[in-house]
Amino acid sequence: MMSVSIKSVEILTINNSKTILQDINFNLDRGNVYTILGKNGAGKTTLVNALTNLLDIDIYKIDANIKLNGVNLLELSDAELLQIRKEKIKYVFQDSANSFDNLKKFGYYFKMINASEEESSDLFEYFLLPDRNKLLSLYPYEVSGGMAQRISICLALLTKPEILILDEPTSAIDINISNLLCNKLREFVNYNKSSVLLITQDVDFAEHVSDYIAHLNNGMLSQFYKIFEYKKEL
Repeated sequence: MMSVSIKSVEILTINNSKTILQDINFNLDRGNVYTILGKNGAGKTTLVNALTNLLDIDIYKIDANIKLNGVNLLELSDAELLQIRKEKIKYVFQDSANSFDNLKKFGYYFKMINASEEESSDLFEYFLLPDRNKLLSLYPYEVSGGMAQRISICLALLTKPEILILDEPTSAIDINISNLLCNKLREFVNYNKSSVLLITQDVDFAEHVSDYIAHLNNGMLSQFYKIFEYKKEL
């Protein structure tokens, strides 16, 4: 479904440039959860932002081929990329609270995706969020970081994207919500035949939810190991 071949990602400075990612190659197939493990500063967020050209071209230089169903995303216009991000690839960012406009109620965002009332209500209940009417009347500044993260996850799941990308999805939630998320992601890939790409430092979560795990270190990505192979390597 998605093939990624990144020769290099460089960060540009006034006088020179520095390579922060290099020689990264992997494929994402339907019906699987993939996890990239790495420490802070390893380049995980830079990597996933490169996948749909979210990096600022005034700061980063990308030498890559990134194809979704055979189409090179880095060759698309801004309008075409925006459509891809709306319909086929959804991101849940680590700092979810800042993904929302504080002047717009949550109802604005859920109205945009045309999710059914029943489906959204069931998902809110599943993730232990307020009932639908109350939640949709709230502004982003009225909820905690953990609640904003769960709301972002609900929005992404309801759009049923081909690829769901989550950046540190357990950073603001407790162990109980983490377990709920693990089960929901497994259900999501199995039912929709979609693909999930996680980036995280949470090894326990990764081992429970993933089909494949890779490590990002010093700007280079290991191969993706099947989960049973990964555990044997430990």
